[in-house]
Amino acid sequence: MSDSPVSPVKLRPEILALPPYKQGTSIEGGFKLSSNENPFPPLPGVLEAVEKASASLNRYPNAAAPDLTAKLAERFGVSADEVIIGAGSVSLLVQLVQAAAGAGDEVVYSWRSFEAYPWMPTLTGAVSVKVPNTDDHRHDLPAMLDAITDRTRLIIVCSPNNPTGTIVTQTEFEEFMDAVPSDLLVILDEAYAEFVTDEDAVDGAALLGHYPNLVVLRTFSKAYGLAGLRVGYGIGPAAILQAARTTAIPLGITDQAQHAAVVSLGDDIQLNERVVDIAERRDALWAALIDQGWDAPKPQGNFIWLPTGEHTAHAAEVYAENGIVVRAFHPEGVRISIGEHESVEKLIAVSSKLVATLSDGPSTHPIA
Repeated sequence: MSDSPVSPVKLRPEILALPPYKQGTSIEGGFKLSSNENPFPPLPGVLEAVEKASASLNRYPNAAAPDLTAKLAERFGVSADEVIIGAGSVSLLVQLVQAAAGAGDEVVYSWRSFEAYPWMPTLTGAVSVKVPNTDDHRHDLPAMLDAITDRTRLIIVCSPNNPTGTIVTQTEFEEFMDAVPSDLLVILDEAYAEFVTDEDAVDGAALLGHYPNLVVLRTFSKAYGLAGLRVGYGIGPAAILQAARTTAIPLGITDQAQHAAVVSLGDDIQLNERVVDIAERRDALWAALIDQGWDAPKPQGNFIWLPTGEHTAHAAEVYAENGIVVRAFHPEGVRISIGEHESVEKLIAVSSKLVATLSDGPSTHPIA
């Protein structure tokens, strides 16, 4: 079968030109470290809640997600209409882009960042404005400000940035928000916020109510380990969220996801224990990689970024040959999720071989 089938009907060329989102793959008998999944199972009580909700699969879900909305509103000290629930934070991003940016408008974001960002503006006929990361793999917020034009309708800031793991600081973000026109929507994508240990990192929760144009997005897919149920949330001004609700696919959030998220919110102690475990594992792995000679940015999500450059495809192949699946972003680098404890020793050994070969000679030499 052809990789690029020819459509028998007229379709939008800009859509046909986009690569579809590629999910991380698995490897039999190995470690899947390509999807930033949580290696821990769901928190206690979640599976029971899902099973109970499944008894009414013949009924549509309650799309308003009232219990989950109320829990989040209480937790963040906002009203219920300042909370929006979606099938993962990525679905909320799509809704907000559709609500804010139409044909010819511009959406500004840092690059490289989350690989789904480029196709979101295209869906509405808007234009992506990619602002290159700094040399140390961080958002260049001054350059993002300079990229704003009279056609800009939305700016996305991702902290910690996926896939590089770097953060935007609280000071940087507040200065950025003070300079952004107040009628221009800014989305702070904090899918990995729970894993952050840098005290200087931006905290969207601390900024709620301070800016009339800011929406903060988070998810239950990562720290809470509910990736298979697809549930995320946004917090921001009611009028903005109401516009986003009108662009949602009807009935997109299952009752199972809602109940699982509510139960998960009630177990902060065990959640924090797991998050601390993953963050400590991440930091120890990063320190080992730095000792090997890797020039990897300090990570703040549940993953590590290795800038393998032109050798990215070969690096991913070598990892796979050794039973480790990583996420390759050609031609910049590979992202490696923090997985099971058992994966760490093998990952360090393979990475040591790669970096040693890379440093042996000119950049045209393979790294393994």
